[in-house]
Amino acid sequence: MRRRSLFLYAVPVLLALGAGGWFLYQAWSPKSAPLPAQAEGARVDIVNGEAVVTVPADMQRAAHILVGPLAHAQVRSEVLAYASVVDPQPLFDLGTRLAAARAERDAARTQASVSAAQAGRMQTLFQDDRNASEKNLQDARAAAQSDQVKLAASEATLAGLEVGARQQFGETLARAVATPGTGPWRQLVAGQAAVLRVVFPSMDAAPDRLAVDAPEGGQLTARKLSAAPQVDPMLQGATWFYLVAAALPAGTRTVAHAVSGLQGKAGVLVPNTAIIWYGDTRWAYVKIAGERFTRRLVQAVAPATGGVLVTDGLHAGEQVVTRGAALLLSEEQRPRGVATQCKDPPECDD
Repeated sequence: MRRRSLFLYAVPVLLALGAGGWFLYQAWSPKSAPLPAQAEGARVDIVNGEAVVTVPADMQRAAHILVGPLAHAQVRSEVLAYASVVDPQPLFDLGTRLAAARAERDAARTQASVSAAQAGRMQTLFQDDRNASEKNLQDARAAAQSDQVKLAASEATLAGLEVGARQQFGETLARAVATPGTGPWRQLVAGQAAVLRVVFPSMDAAPDRLAVDAPEGGQLTARKLSAAPQVDPMLQGATWFYLVAAALPAGTRTVAHAVSGLQGKAGVLVPNTAIIWYGDTRWAYVKIAGERFTRRLVQAVAPATGGVLVTDGLHAGEQVVTRGAALLLSEEQRPRGVATQCKDPPECDD
């Protein structure tokens, strides 16, 4: 009973000692007060209407901000064309009809040759003391004339089909249909290729090669066949047929990329790592001094591997931020006690 009383007395004492010790620890231990807003050392100034972010060197190292020079590049503008996969079945049906018409023409030509020879023999026999009757000669001449009419009709039918092939599918595909043993026709029949109808909105000449966006991703190379005699009813522009070595579903619509013109412009390649998006616009931070950065508009002219090509606003050799640009944008947009002049329209939006 006495042991229980001692235990009950000791518990409150221990709790009181523990609370006192915690209070003394909190009272005498050093505390880390929150840093004021400007204690980091970064600041934003308006210089000639541009916001300039100043970041001390030690802060740049702590934030892992990296810069790199812009490389010179020859910019050639790219033209986007609209491409659609042509249904090959009408082409195959036309090939079948052409093959049948060609066989009929060859048979009619052979028959006309035979009947003409027979009529010649009858003419010789008739003139040789009338060894052939006049009736037989007339019958042979009639047969030869009838076969010549049939030959002319078969040739007209074949010629009409060939003209229709050129008017519908262009010169190159028409030749491929006429000569089924050629490479393009074999690829199409085997399902190893597809024909694209490509419409160029504005382009003087179609290039020999195009880069076409594949439905599953990536790009395919398309080879020019010939001009299309018929324009796309939905799109107006120069229309050409291209062959791509891939089986694509008929009716698929995609985009083709072509380089316009032979002359290029001097520009720079801005890497993707330097680009930040703000206000639905590309921007990049340029290092104008050891600790000073300013934001420049990136007016992309054409996409490139690893970045975009630009011709205005940025110059080769300028140092752009390739890592940490988002931190600079955050610092530039951070509210401060003094009002600053608005730099760009997106920043003025309420």
